[in-house]
Amino acid sequence: MISDLSSGHNTISFQGCVIQIFVLHVLGGSEMLLLIAMALDRYVAICKPLHYLTIMSPRMCILLSSGAWVIGLIHSVAQLAFVVHLPFCGPNEIDSFYCDLPWFIKLACTDTYRLEFMVTANSGFISTGTFLLLVASYIFILVTVWKRSSGGLSKALSTLSAHITVVVLFFGPCIFVYMWPFPTASLDKCFAILDFLITPILNPAIYTLRNKDMKLAIKRLSHQLLSFRKISLITHKRTSS
Repeated sequence: MISDLSSGHNTISFQGCVIQIFVLHVLGGSEMLLLIAMALDRYVAICKPLHYLTIMSPRMCILLSSGAWVIGLIHSVAQLAFVVHLPFCGPNEIDSFYCDLPWFIKLACTDTYRLEFMVTANSGFISTGTFLLLVASYIFILVTVWKRSSGGLSKALSTLSAHITVVVLFFGPCIFVYMWPFPTASLDKCFAILDFLITPILNPAIYTLRNKDMKLAIKRLSHQLLSFRKISLITHKRTSS
């Protein structure tokens, strides 16, 4: 993107477009599974704290992360297997900021209704199903905590708040991109920016602000900046007087 903006050369080869779609869906599919793994981790930490180290062992963490990458790879290969051999003989302009299957399929010189349905079923329903599964897991965790102790509900909400925010930011644009029945170019571009650029930038900030050490560092930095500003104002007044 930086290269295209600086050079004004906004073309991509067919192979490059396919590689971009492949990488995009590998990362997207893997992140979905990682968010489910994080939901499982939160469930064990909140509902079974005494068994946390036994259940979420290093071996379990390696299995969950490896499984996320493998399933993401399978998801991406399954998507591309049906579209990579499509005949492309007409338009070659994708009205978006990057290559993705909904826009890529529309360039084919054949009836793509079945393929569009396949993409919706694969990416759209998986995104929606995973999102609903995560929401159900949060509700189950909160109800379990509430039944045990009403005072622990606020602590559980505080623990889950960062994860819930990331899930909404990730799945919201995905569901609209793949499930919206009447897409427009401007709306697609808006969700493309949100999904591809803004959400990855916000993710580290959201999780970082949950870290106690980072909170203390930010407070110390803000106090130092305020004290430095006060000293600068005092020095400026003395100089002007």
